[in-house]
Amino acid sequence: MLFDTLLYNYLLLFLSAFIAATFLPFYSEAWLYLLLQDATSPLAVAVPVLVATAGNVLGACLNWWLGRSLLRFADRRWFYFSAAQIARAQAGFQRYGLWTLLFSWLPVVGDPLTLIAGVLRVRFGVFVLLVTAGKLARYAVVAWLAV
Repeated sequence: MLFDTLLYNYLLLFLSAFIAATFLPFYSEAWLYLLLQDATSPLAVAVPVLVATAGNVLGACLNWWLGRSLLRFADRRWFYFSAAQIARAQAGFQRYGLWTLLFSWLPVVGDPLTLIAGVLRVRFGVFVLLVTAGKLARYAVVAWLAV
């Protein structure tokens, strides 16, 4: 029964982290913090941090993929972003470079960063490496505060 509860909690953590990395307003830090309240070993801390990181990075990868696919719809009337908004976002990303992906964990600006990385066709391996580093660091800080 304990294993089922742990698996269920990890699944909820993964899903909340995945959703939080998309444009949907959601936060996974609180769920991670709650799961870590009873952590008694380094493994009991590491596993939830890695589960949350994996979910959050996969959500960012979805944004990257959407960014790669996004511009083919720019001529449609229902398209949400104006050409000026896209150009402004691209200019900002190019000005500050790939290293901005380390800040993809930030609220409000992080999700658009991952989308713009896809629009600009940032290499997927570099994208995953930088995004993972930033998101893992964020969840590590949450774990440190929880334990």
